Amino acid sequence: MSRLDTRAVHAGRDDLAGLGAHVPPLDLSTTYPVPDLAAGGDAYQALATGGRPPAEGGLVYQRLWNPTVARFEQALAELEGCAQAVAFSSGMAALTACLLAAAAEGRRHVVAVRPLYGGSDHLLASGLLGTEVTWATPETVAGAVRPDTGLVLVETPANPTLDLVDLAAVADACGDAPLLVDNTFATPVLQRPAEFGATLVLHSATKSIGGHGDVLAGAVACSTAWAERLRRVRAVTGAILHPLAGYLLHRGLQTLPLRVRAASASAARLADWLAEQPEVSAVHYPGRSGSPLLGRQLLGGGSTLAFEAAGGFEHAAAIAEHCELITHAVSLGGVDTLIQHPASLTHRPVEDAHKPVPALLRLSVGLEDPEDLEADLAKALLR
Repeated sequence: MSRLDTRAVHAGRDDLAGLGAHVPPLDLSTTYPVPDLAAGGDAYQALATGGRPPAEGGLVYQRLWNPTVARFEQALAELEGCAQAVAFSSGMAALTACLLAAAAEGRRHVVAVRPLYGGSDHLLASGLLGTEVTWATPETVAGAVRPDTGLVLVETPANPTLDLVDLAAVADACGDAPLLVDNTFATPVLQRPAEFGATLVLHSATKSIGGHGDVLAGAVACSTAWAERLRRVRAVTGAILHPLAGYLLHRGLQTLPLRVRAASASAARLADWLAEQPEVSAVHYPGRSGSPLLGRQLLGGGSTLAFEAAGGFEHAAAIAEHCELITHAVSLGGVDTLIQHPASLTHRPVEDAHKPVPALLRLSVGLEDPEDLEADLAKALLR
């Protein structure tokens, strides 16, 4: 098998030579002609229940299947080392589909390890989908799993404090319960959770996979059986990814390894620099953690870090608001550097006892020259 950088360029393009195309085509059709009623009906039935397109009958309707989106799914599955992947209109739509697919089999109980992305935490804590959550630590997962546990959810590196979770240990603790790992921060460049026992690998593809702040998307890499279940949920809920977004995401995969490694190198440098500043009381970055998981599970520190302002909340707010080159905005994984205050924004819906500390700022490092980023932060730190 070729190395990841090569797969990132070529995955999902196996059929192009036969089409006489060099660049994957963009199929914007919302509906497709059917050859006859019987074949079209059979195709609709197969696609609406989570199957793949049959040999005859056409693709019927974009909510059920789209070739451009399917190419992206194939490519991501290959990079994650999974049989298939299913793309959605957002990362939250992808998580929702996983929860609904588990609930459809009568398994509404979820074990979740904090910290998580604030939206994920809020969805579970609210019980909006009829799920019941038991919050656990990595060490208490085994005792929290029940016969009706449909998913065990972890995120590593975790949002926003970049905590690392030993996936092999948690997978062992899950028993028969499926392990869902949010791999948004690491991407398949730095971590492939399926290699450590994960059943489902979740991405907010809006972030590093899209990489340019112009695509909203989610995806789950998984087994064939799980892909069928997720496509069925997607078909009936309408959470399909738009073909243009699928096209941009597939294109984004080509440069993903280069972008992730370059941004990670700058993030590592900034983490070391911030640790030396008297205005900073703590730095959270996997590359500085000394964790034995580095190099074994996580192949680099990643492009996101967090730090705590020595002057508390007011100081943190002033830093975020007075950056000039760095944009004060949520999200991460793009080509430009972003800074945000998690407790006030992405993690605002989280229960107060589990919110990030008020002094914490999250920094998503982009592709600018790190010296320019240091100069911008140096001025902001003095506010």
